[in-house]
Amino acid sequence: MLFVKQSLPLALLVFVFSVPASAQERGRILERSVYAIPSWDAAVETTDVERYSQPDEYVAAARDSRYVLEKLHYRSDGLAVVAYLYRPRNHTQTMRPVIVFNRGGYIRGNITPELLTMFHRLADTGFTVVAPMYRGSDGGEGHDEMGGADLNDLMNVAGLLNELDSVDTKNVFLYGESRGGMMVFQAIRDGFPANAAATFGGFTDLEAMASSDQGIAMAKSIWPNFEEQRTQIISRRSAIQWPDKLYLPLLLMHGSNDKSVSSAQTLLLATELGKAQKEFGVIVFPGGNHTLQHQRVERDRDAVEFFRRYLVK
Repeated sequence: MLFVKQSLPLALLVFVFSVPASAQERGRILERSVYAIPSWDAAVETTDVERYSQPDEYVAAARDSRYVLEKLHYRSDGLAVVAYLYRPRNHTQTMRPVIVFNRGGYIRGNITPELLTMFHRLADTGFTVVAPMYRGSDGGEGHDEMGGADLNDLMNVAGLLNELDSVDTKNVFLYGESRGGMMVFQAIRDGFPANAAATFGGFTDLEAMASSDQGIAMAKSIWPNFEEQRTQIISRRSAIQWPDKLYLPLLLMHGSNDKSVSSAQTLLLATELGKAQKEFGVIVFPGGNHTLQHQRVERDRDAVEFFRRYLVK
């Protein structure tokens, strides 16, 4: 299937995907607590929440007593790392499908207010949300390699889900923003047991991003050994180099006015997925920025509609 929201000189085909992957290492919950959602004004002072929601939708989500937001500390490679769980407040015997959301950015503090309204939208469509923060962020132990060993913090969520109530582990979906898109691609490559995946603003070709002086400087700030290990670092994080390993159905979304990651990165990967006869869709939002800020409701609706096609009983 091909979804295009602006005229593009691409003809992409959709084919059958490969078999599901095996389960990953079990994650162990170390601590679990209800997260106290700050006021809008407090969130504005400490986060970039204004890039992700409006005051009215934020307040509505914060006041919705049907749901609860929890902060989890769980074990990953011997480290205590952080994830967030957004679920119905009242547990029922109904098992809900799960979206594992992968944030963007590098090392971050407490960015939960930025994610709240998205979690709320996804929960209102019938999904539970789990969001790993990766090692080194939000009080988590360890060092973030931005797609290195920190990938295990996502892979170990597969086991973590088995410890959560009312979670349907037969229906798990991956969703990623920017850097989180890159994490989703790697997780698929390494066998994360999900039914389908969606990304927005994801980068697929680190070589292209590191080709400028500014890109090289950024790369060196994240990977001090970038010059010595350039080939390995780029290859591991560039899905454009291994499209044959992306066996899950994929929905790739991007804004045409993305100033951080060119939409060409998504379109080039889509072309390679077509050549590899993979199952995928692509949506380019005219005028959309890196996070699809002004198309956020439509963006999440499209992702959920895509995921629903791959729900199993």
